[in-house]
Amino acid sequence: MTSRRDQTFILQKIQPALLGLMDGSVSTLAPIFAAAGLTGRPIDAFYVGLAASVGAAISMGLAEALSDDGVVSGRGTPLARGVITGVATVLGGMLHTFPFLLPDLRVALTLAYAVVLIELVVIAYIRWHYMRSPLGQTIFQVIVGGAVVFAVGVWLGQLGARA
Repeated sequence: MTSRRDQTFILQKIQPALLGLMDGSVSTLAPIFAAAGLTGRPIDAFYVGLAASVGAAISMGLAEALSDDGVVSGRGTPLARGVITGVATVLGGMLHTFPFLLPDLRVALTLAYAVVLIELVVIAYIRWHYMRSPLGQTIFQVIVGGAVVFAVGVWLGQLGARA
């Protein structure tokens, strides 16, 4: 049984952070890998990832902060939720963006693939540990969802490179 204090922590801290991590990790995949495939230049993918991560962080932070004032829902202060969500979003997007600072595209892609897999496993673990989601179901949902977005990015990058 979860105490009221634990429920409040999960609702006000973990849930906004998880929302940001999931959005940052997944929503930036397609543009980053599309840019890598399209240009063949890791630095281009890095700047696309940076722009996508920062833009998503601002958008998600504002959306979370403006969604409610926390009084009725008990979700905490809008500013705290917005900051937590925004920081988690930029973190989730930048972790797999940093490998594109390496000059070798193949090495950058290989490292980024590994980082994405780790990100998705961490997200699944957080969902399982704090949200009590069944582990198998959580891993399936997070990894399949991430894989679909990742595949779209790679496909669009390859499609654009052939155009």
